[in-house]
Amino acid sequence: MSRNFELLRQVDKVQDLFRISKTVFVPVDGKRPRLDPEALAREEGIKFIQRVFLKSGPEAPQAVVFASVEHGNGGSWICARAGETLAAQVKGSVCVVDANLRAPSLHHYFAVDNLTGLTDAILHPGPIRNYTQQLNGSNLWLVASGSPSSDPHPLLTSDRLRTRVVELCAEFEHVLIDAPPINQYADPVLLGQMADGLILVVEANATRPETARKAKESLQAANVRLLGAVLNKRTFPIPEALYHKL
Repeated sequence: MSRNFELLRQVDKVQDLFRISKTVFVPVDGKRPRLDPEALAREEGIKFIQRVFLKSGPEAPQAVVFASVEHGNGGSWICARAGETLAAQVKGSVCVVDANLRAPSLHHYFAVDNLTGLTDAILHPGPIRNYTQQLNGSNLWLVASGSPSSDPHPLLTSDRLRTRVVELCAEFEHVLIDAPPINQYADPVLLGQMADGLILVVEANATRPETARKAKESLQAANVRLLGAVLNKRTFPIPEALYHKL
């Protein structure tokens, strides 16, 4: 068994977001079918969103934290893409929050400014909407990281942040929170305790099983609801039998 498949087993629940996971072919003018990677990526992104966010009943999470196991696993990119895909699937409002205050990047991803955002919302009064940016007139909104902070830890442990998360949940139907890597900072655990759950982002061929297992155990010890994991940058198809067990 390859290390990738071992990682799938160790982390228990792995969804492969925006990556090819099974073969789908598109006929082209009656000729030999060809693989359509873009269609496959969209299909898998939609399935991921449906499984995590669009469940029926009281267990459906509203506020979800995305955290990489290690730096470079792509957690911020996954969070942003999940927000875009979710906004395209629902009529309600979706808000993506950049809580990676040490290395913010979502304003770059969405090509907007970072003049005000989460840091400012924690430090200053006013409606939470004052610190959001609507993206292209759509139902997708962003709370950028905002003013830089030399020491984000007191901000992320404050009751004020918890209050702001509650306000975001009152204003938006879905809230996605980008957090720093879990093996470097305690921030994802703190944020996960404020949200309805957390999704781990692991990188194929890079994240070691014991590292992913340690991250999972730290979340469980803190009573953070682990919703699953995303395997990022995978370049091989998951076998059909395994795919249906995800």
